[in-house]
Amino acid sequence: MTFLLIGGVAALGVAIVLAVAGVLARPAEGGVARALATIDNHYTRHSSVEPESPTDRFAATPGWLRALALRLSPSGIGTTLQRRLDLAGNPSGWTPDRILAAKGLGLFVLGGLGALYGVRAIGLLVVGVGVGAAAGFFLPDILLYNAGTKRQQKIQRALPDALDMLTVCVEAGLGFDAALAQVARNTKGPLAAEFSRVLQEMQIGKSRSQALRASTERTTVPELRSFVSALIQAGELGITIADVLREQAKEMRLRRRQRAEEKAQKVPVKILFPLVFCLFPSMFVVIIGPGALSIVQLFFGK
Repeated sequence: MTFLLIGGVAALGVAIVLAVAGVLARPAEGGVARALATIDNHYTRHSSVEPESPTDRFAATPGWLRALALRLSPSGIGTTLQRRLDLAGNPSGWTPDRILAAKGLGLFVLGGLGALYGVRAIGLLVVGVGVGAAAGFFLPDILLYNAGTKRQQKIQRALPDALDMLTVCVEAGLGFDAALAQVARNTKGPLAAEFSRVLQEMQIGKSRSQALRASTERTTVPELRSFVSALIQAGELGITIADVLREQAKEMRLRRRQRAEEKAQKVPVKILFPLVFCLFPSMFVVIIGPGALSIVQLFFGK
């Protein structure tokens, strides 16, 4: 009976401990979810197409401009614009709503300018309105795409040096997270911002593989994707991270040299057309011109 009593008390104690742990775990999970949502909101700055707040600088823009741009755009434009904003680094103050408002405003402003240009003739009027409206509607998309492309190029150029620094830090004895923090702290640019966001997501509960995979979804750089894949595979297979970083840094330097050689090989082709159409005619005029004038004077007496 004594043993049964002791066993019952022990089981009751274990049940109480498990119940308390379950109750305390729920707020923790909710806190992690709230922290993730805060980070996402901080970086994405409203991912859906929703009305602007009354304190927004674009609040004075008529709502029907955004509605018109939304109607003229394909379905899922909010997700597409947010994806482009992620690639561009989520510029301060820009959201899908603001881009749609800019598209609608550009549609009417440049369309009106085109109408003023072609007001003298009905044909020019139609062409001017059409061309101006199309240019105003697609200009924000072009600017956003250009910003995203430039940012991805900056990440691609900064990646080899960042991997060299990361390799040195890990080989010096730092852990991967501490080495990543050192790289994010001592470098500048979009790659450092991406590493900082990875660290923030890891600190509030995401695993390393999840945070790294999320970073590849915000970029289009193939080198970064291969680097992240190699790190995740190394973690799953138990391979030393220092060896993986050393090989990845060597490969990144090789790819950077190959890109430089490729650009150097394209220079003769790019410079050919300016030479043929701009420089050679001027040279022909300077060299052959006096001879041509002498021939004309000799044969025609002029």
